[in-house]
Amino acid sequence: MPAPTAAPAPAPAPAAAAPPHATTPPAAAGAAISPQGAAGAKSPAAAATPASQLPIIVDAASSDVDYKTHSYTFEKVVISQGTMRVQADRAQATGLDFANSHWTFDGHVHIVAEAQGDLRADQAVVEFKDNRIARATVNGKPAEFEQQRPDSQQPARGHADEIVYDVGDGSVRLSSNAWLADGQNEISGPLLVYNIRLQRVQAATTEGSDQRVHIKIEPQSLPDTRGKSETARPPPKPQS
Repeated sequence: MPAPTAAPAPAPAPAAAAPPHATTPPAAAGAAISPQGAAGAKSPAAAATPASQLPIIVDAASSDVDYKTHSYTFEKVVISQGTMRVQADRAQATGLDFANSHWTFDGHVHIVAEAQGDLRADQAVVEFKDNRIARATVNGKPAEFEQQRPDSQQPARGHADEIVYDVGDGSVRLSSNAWLADGQNEISGPLLVYNIRLQRVQAATTEGSDQRVHIKIEPQSLPDTRGKSETARPPPKPQS
């Protein structure tokens, strides 16, 4: 089992679509699905509304629905709820009941997370639970993460073969060739967990393995005083 080891937080960073086909069901192409499943519009007070009560918007170029197998396929799809958004070239869903469903996204996957977080990958599996986006698992070579930090012009960046974004605790878990950086410091290891709310990173290794956590700290540059004359100081007073 991984044993988390606290590490200095570098406060880090992540196909042509298939041709449109088939029919467009009631829940595709710009449909707004409320938690009760009825169509609705975004509330002006969405910012103060709990996530589970915000409508889920499904917008697609085309869709293919098989009601017998409950299979849903979308092309050039965008799914949004509040400030969160998932888009990709293609998507397949196990159902439009967002109380409990799984969506698989392929091709140019882009997920806009909270706190200006941003994930990009080749593929993603997004879990919807209790009428909200609960978790996203993205895979790529590599999958990429980026967050624009409010206290710095340097964004946090990271990449790994797999990134798991847990919406509930606001964490991004990077595994397999994981790397994080804040523009100056870097940290890499087999497993990195970054809290996008607290801007804190933890690194872990597998007990008994020879894997290590690597931290690279660049020295901060000092002000360049070359060519600048210092103010003349008065000579010391003679001691009596």
